[in-house]
Amino acid sequence: MNLYSTNNKELRVSFREAVFNSLPADKGLYMPTEIPSLSADFIDKLDQFSLQEIAFEVAKTLIGDSIPASDLRQLVDEAINFEAPVVSFDERTAVLELFHGPSLAFKDFGARFMSRIMAYLSTTTEKEQLLDVLVATSGDTGGAVALGFLGVTGTRVTILYPKGKVSPIQEQQLTRNGQNIRAIEIDGTFDDCQALVKEAFNDSELNRQFRLTSANSINIARLIPQTFYYFNAYAQMKRKRITDIVFAVPSGNFGNIGAGLLAFKMGLPVRQFLAATNVNDTVPRFLTSGSYEPRPSVATLSNAMDVGNPSNWVRIMDLFEANRDLLKEKVTAYAYTDEETRKAIDELYNSHQYLACPHTAIAYLAGKAYKNEQEGNYMTVFLSTAHPCKFPDVFPTDLRKAIDIPQQVKDLESKPAQKDLLGTDFEAFKQWLLER
Repeated sequence: MNLYSTNNKELRVSFREAVFNSLPADKGLYMPTEIPSLSADFIDKLDQFSLQEIAFEVAKTLIGDSIPASDLRQLVDEAINFEAPVVSFDERTAVLELFHGPSLAFKDFGARFMSRIMAYLSTTTEKEQLLDVLVATSGDTGGAVALGFLGVTGTRVTILYPKGKVSPIQEQQLTRNGQNIRAIEIDGTFDDCQALVKEAFNDSELNRQFRLTSANSINIARLIPQTFYYFNAYAQMKRKRITDIVFAVPSGNFGNIGAGLLAFKMGLPVRQFLAATNVNDTVPRFLTSGSYEPRPSVATLSNAMDVGNPSNWVRIMDLFEANRDLLKEKVTAYAYTDEETRKAIDELYNSHQYLACPHTAIAYLAGKAYKNEQEGNYMTVFLSTAHPCKFPDVFPTDLRKAIDIPQQVKDLESKPAQKDLLGTDFEAFKQWLLER
């Protein structure tokens, strides 16, 4: 597998280099030089395969000979050791539950796969020096990375998160695991956290001192495994003889829907993708007006989507050759307020006895809006990206009592928090890294 930069299509790097460098020097994002198509026979027989079998075939098709097939199969089976069920509400609506991994969020797919890929690709010599993983999180990325890398030999993870803008359980997952996981609370926004990480990757002194890499969705090893659950959801629907599908995707940094669009480009039949955002609506505004105007992020109930300038958008534009009209044929975008989000949470529980996190509720609203606009017998599958227990303050008392708290969350409550507090100044962050 070879990749280029979205800022320079003449650049060529190996899969290994893209995984460890995360960002090209020109500050673009890595993309495959070719997007291979899965065989028509495989797509036709998707319903005959398990999630793990699908994941291996998709990964092998994308990664090619960068990792021997037998080793890749072992890595996939170890990383993707939980399920992602589709739960149907009625003949036209279903939810894809992506919160059954260890951190209770969809980002477990990317973080667990990437941590094992990195450990595998590290040479014996490199393992003598720690692999320093820098992560900016608006919510669930950090927890998934913390648990994905926890105890992985030869790695050290530093997670930056915005002060007061992650839920209590999310913060526990960032700060209470210890071992090789470090947390920094940044007095700013997610965009500030992301800017600090990006500047660190482009700092020559830090790169001389450390083996830096990223575990954010900008890393190609995070994007690849997120395609797995789209293929698997289609397989589950196909077992019910449903093949006309719309995916409604909670969208903040746009890695999740970017993976879905990559799956589509590889041959997955999808009627439409719905990009569901909160009031941080840079992409919905762009698709309406044609003017891409990032704004500072605004704090909302769906905090993991509080992104004013989504990094992965350049990948999506690259997939569609920067052609907005072509993109609009496959992507429809919607934006919702906190008030609308709360009403959707109530509606899902009252109508279906289903407890949904705020991100999931926004995806549900997008699916509902699209059905009101577009006739047809298609199935709308909205993605549930996190367990509702991670957002207790969002729910009224009666719904909060109905939340089933998983054991791994209870175990964290007794552990002490370990974190440092910094501002948004890069030099202070750089000094923190150098002193440690």
